[in-house]
Amino acid sequence: MGKGDRKTAKGKRYNASYGNARRHGGTRVAAGSAAPAAKKTVVKKAVAKKSVAKAG
Repeated sequence: MGKGDRKTAKGKRYNASYGNARRHGGTRVAAGSAAPAAKKTVVKKAVAKKSVAKAG
């Protein structure tokens, strides 16, 4: 099952032919993710600086 085998996708690429083992279309989108999800923006909160009491 390698380059010379016309039943595999690798063999189809080697022989420059298309068939059931080698799709002739673009890439498929995974099921369940039909619409691209909007990216969530992350808001960073400013951290208040702690004041250290000096002993003296």
